[in-house]
Amino acid sequence: MINPTEIIPGVIFYSYHASVRKDKVAFLEHNTLVLQVSGRFTLETASEKLSMEQGEMLLIRRNQLGELTKTPLNGEDYQTIVICLKEPLLRQIALEEQIEQEKKYTGAPNILIPENDFLKAFFQSVIPYVRHSEEKITHAVGMLKVKEAVLLLLHIMPELKDFLFDFSEPYKIDIEKFMLNNFHFNIPIEKFAQLTGRSLAGFKRDFQKTFGMAPRHWLQEKRLSEARYLIETKNKKPSAIYLDLGFETLSHFSHSFKKKFGRTPTEGAVITPTIG
Repeated sequence: MINPTEIIPGVIFYSYHASVRKDKVAFLEHNTLVLQVSGRFTLETASEKLSMEQGEMLLIRRNQLGELTKTPLNGEDYQTIVICLKEPLLRQIALEEQIEQEKKYTGAPNILIPENDFLKAFFQSVIPYVRHSEEKITHAVGMLKVKEAVLLLLHIMPELKDFLFDFSEPYKIDIEKFMLNNFHFNIPIEKFAQLTGRSLAGFKRDFQKTFGMAPRHWLQEKRLSEARYLIETKNKKPSAIYLDLGFETLSHFSHSFKKKFGRTPTEGAVITPTIG
């Protein structure tokens, strides 16, 4: 059972469900604060895996790709509150509080927030609003709760100022390393460009120089090559891997695999592709 509720459009969300749910692709565009009411929340990116349970909080850095796993525990439904800290909102808070960002943030992309009395009280104050969403809280009150969360984070961990108020564009990063680590995420080419700190045209140009082919062609080849390896070497079933490799449906995966290798995934393959 899934019942997401948007408490304030685009800002505060609440959801619960009774079975394990895995979101294969999560493009985390904005800084996000996740408050765990019950169950276990797991975020896995190309570089790390973090989990938290009841009463814990996680601050997630903007512009990331990740997989989210939401697991009910101890016979209770999974419940979480998500506060999306979008740039316009953070800019408004910085203006009102006269906060000046001093340097580009270069620390950890995801931070588990230590438990403390201030955030614990805030956490408890938000739950009634989200559990009684039919009694619509006003936009003004909701935005005050979001501002309160930001100010409490800064009070408890002043070093988060650079994390929250770094509005600079992403650096241009190593496109080869990034794509080899994240090719399995099923997102538009435009998002890959953004995450590597490039315009779409710049991304395509640098990609061609690096891999010798267009992004969409390379992604298809790379995903199929990885699929063949997992099926023939690791004895994985096609139905268990196609989503993890960025294919939307099993039929699409099977058709693409057969077109590439001349055989269906269940029959194996005989050609070894070369991918940069």
